Formats: sequence, structure tokens, C-alpha cells
Amino acid sequence: MSPRAEPPEQRPLVIVVDDDGAVCNSLKFSLEVEGFAVRTYSSVGELLSDPDPETSSCLVVDFNLPGMSGLEAIAVLRARRVLVPAILITTHPSPAVRERAAQAAVPIVEKPFLGNALLDQIRIALDHCRHV
Repeated sequence: MSPRAEPPEQRPLVIVVDDDGAVCNSLKFSLEVEGFAVRTYSSVGELLSDPDPETSSCLVVDFNLPGMSGLEAIAVLRARRVLVPAILITTHPSPAVRERAAQAAVPIVEKPFLGNALLDQIRIALDHCRHV
């Protein structure tokens, strides 16, 4: 059975956190077309109040979020033992952001998304999870 034919509860889940509703909607649509189940949040608060985030397969988190950066949100989740892979999305990351992301083992995909860069990183993250 192909991923697109699987019921939503059996598809890999991607959680998208971005305060830009257009980005969330666009990613939700394109990732669902690719066969993923997608849950979106417009804030870190929504993500952190999720009662079951550890069931997610992959996080896609914007760096520039109100109140807490995407990297800080990922650190909070990891401190809570939510160890799912995460991908940081941002525009023009500074060298300091790149270094912090590298230290946290979080790949960065720059906006605007070119080609399949984000989709490729999600697949790499999910493949890594299957082999750990």
C-alpha cells in the first residue's frame, strides 16, 4: 500500500510550527500531498501544550517565533524527553544560529524553500528514526 493510500493515523506525522498562517497552510497541503499526516501550530505555546507530542515523527519549526525561538522550543522538548527529529526553517540564518543549530544536531532549511529541500530533510529524518 502506498503512503498516500494509508489512513492518516498510519502515515508519518509531521508537526509544523510557524506563526505565518500562509506557511502553515502551504506546508500542510504540500506535505499531505506527499503522503504525510500533518499537524500545525501557530505558536510555541500551542506546541508545548500538546498532550502527546512524542508521537510525532518529525518537527518542522520556524526559528523566528514570538516569545521563544524555534531552537529554544526544540531544547524545551528535548528536556522533556521528546526526542523526535527536528528541522529548523528560517530566512537568512546568521552564523550564530547556524552554529547553535549544528550543536543541537538540527538541520536548517532556508525559506523560501527551493525544490525538495524541506521534503528531502523530512525524509532523511524519518529514515534515521527507522534505523535507530
